[in-house]
Amino acid sequence: MPRQDYHKLVRDRIPDILQDYDIPHEIVTMDEASYAEALRRKLVEEAQEAAAADADLVTELADLFEVIDALLTLHGIDRQTVLTQQTQRRDERGAFHQRWLLRWTEVH
Repeated sequence: MPRQDYHKLVRDRIPDILQDYDIPHEIVTMDEASYAEALRRKLVEEAQEAAAADADLVTELADLFEVIDALLTLHGIDRQTVLTQQTQRRDERGAFHQRWLLRWTEVH
């Protein structure tokens, strides 16, 4: 079986699943700085997958939320704090319900 390199953050049960299927693998535990960087890369990866999703949008959004939850935990941020900030931003700048596309502005 040819080796495939990944070098990316995987979910906690992946080592068990690989072992259950007798798939040779190497898993290492990252330090906090490496983990933080890997989570940010995973955030982009999952956001791109959600942006490209059609029928599986719910699954991709769930994956995106999982990464967001991990980032919140890593940085000691309560989810309610983010939701409060979201409400404040919505009050100040609005949501996206109007579906407006900004085409241009003039620079003064």
